[in-house]
Amino acid sequence: MFAVPPPRLDRTFFDRSVHAVAPDLIGATLLVNGSGGMIVEVEAYHHTDPAAHSFRGPTQRNAVMFGPPGYVYVYRSYGIHWCMNFVCEPAGSASAVLIRAVEPTHGIPTMRRRRGLSDIRLLCAGPGRVCEALAITSAHNGLALDRPPFELRARQGDVEVVAGVRIGITKAAELPWRYGLKGSRFLSKPFRAG
Repeated sequence: MFAVPPPRLDRTFFDRSVHAVAPDLIGATLLVNGSGGMIVEVEAYHHTDPAAHSFRGPTQRNAVMFGPPGYVYVYRSYGIHWCMNFVCEPAGSASAVLIRAVEPTHGIPTMRRRRGLSDIRLLCAGPGRVCEALAITSAHNGLALDRPPFELRARQGDVEVVAGVRIGITKAAELPWRYGLKGSRFLSKPFRAG
């Protein structure tokens, strides 16, 4: 007998508060052209948050954030790394979840080749590493998450989600809007005990 795969997440999953979507993504499976794994770390960015790219209003760069939920917003960080976000909340709200870390489970040889390393723990531990391993670029900006090359599946069973402050930002750095899978060795950075 074959195991039934968990249901796919469609765009309606993202038509909720970014603070509901972000923790619910922990444990979900993200695949891009068959490579990826379990999401183990994310950060929420609300449109009222001065650290959000949408805080000062729409621009050519952040236009996807102001569109409907369930789409990918990709941007270049410090001119070096691509970063991938999932747009949430009703159209115009301009909130998104940054994908910070994935536990690799599918297409590991491909991801190792793209990253040029063999240490599975470091393949997708950080938003730039996730994008490099999954070959995410500006070409993915504005694509729907419920269509190829993306495949998103709901988490199976219960997971223990921890929260803490976000990483690598200076504005609103005190907000506990970083979520992760408790005890995961695939996080970009451990959560502080407390």
